[in-house]
Amino acid sequence: MTPKVEQGIRDAAAALGEAIVAAPVDDERDAGPDRLLSVDSAAAALGVGRSLAYDLIADGRLKSHKVGRRRLVSTSAIAAYLADENVR
Repeated sequence: MTPKVEQGIRDAAAALGEAIVAAPVDDERDAGPDRLLSVDSAAAALGVGRSLAYDLIADGRLKSHKVGRRRLVSTSAIAAYLADENVR
């Protein structure tokens, strides 16, 4: 590699680093991706039984997603349910 090409790569890397540092930060994105849990795992996280977890989903109090034949609950849905229960 020639010195001119190397300098061009260094300049481009420096510009990219400055752009990354200057980019606005989205707090939701920094929280990390939601994990999707099985209903059994979600029930364990909530400290309730499997049947009650399915009842909460059926009542619309615990949001879930259907993926193929599976019913999955996101960690944010568990947090929202717990926050809502603490308000009541």
